[in-house]
Amino acid sequence: MDTILNPDTLLAFVTLTALEIVLGIDNIIFIAILAGRLPHEKRAKARTVGLALAMFTRIGLLFSLTLIMRLTSPLFSVLGMGISGRDIILLAGGLFLIAKSTVEIHKNVEGEPSHVAGVSPTLKASFVGVIVQIMILDIVFSLDSVITAVGLSNRLFVMAGAIISAVIVMMFLAGPLAHFVESHPTVKILALAFLLLIGTALVAEGLKFHISKGYLYFAMAFSTFVEMLNIRMRKKAMAKG
Repeated sequence: MDTILNPDTLLAFVTLTALEIVLGIDNIIFIAILAGRLPHEKRAKARTVGLALAMFTRIGLLFSLTLIMRLTSPLFSVLGMGISGRDIILLAGGLFLIAKSTVEIHKNVEGEPSHVAGVSPTLKASFVGVIVQIMILDIVFSLDSVITAVGLSNRLFVMAGAIISAVIVMMFLAGPLAHFVESHPTVKILALAFLLLIGTALVAEGLKFHISKGYLYFAMAFSTFVEMLNIRMRKKAMAKG
């Protein structure tokens, strides 16, 4: 009990929880957009399952610290550059995110195809398919999150508690965020553009080109601020009209 109430422990817990929430924003956006491909009655369940999987993935990685440390060790070299397991995961995840974001942007801008190889244009994505895609990206998003947590604290119970607390907060945020994204098409395109940006950053990181996440989050925050102004202007114009 004394260890839990220790000021250093509490500070580490609060800091880690805040960081997990910030680092999980892109995860929430991705889950919200993927769940939006499902019938309306299944979307909330998909978001909850997706975030629960993210929580178990991160806790599982925490209790595999030896594996995490091995992932950062070079496995082989390409053109004199050491490639680790982490680099491979970041490259694969980044390419997947770029491809998925590009496809989703195309669907939203160009619309669904009216006829593709006899498939009905009204066909919805399958629940299992959406969950599998969420699981793939959960691993990528969880990797850096767990490495950050390990760097800030050496107590497993503090890190696990921070992850659980952050996921609970994100579960409450996921519904309103998903509704807002779905209600504003331009915000959805902006969110997909964010994911495209994050995917590019992951690929760059896998190729040893470090891009500070502070720059990415500033760009995302500034773009969101501008879009909020645009939404307010459109509402005022509609009210006057």
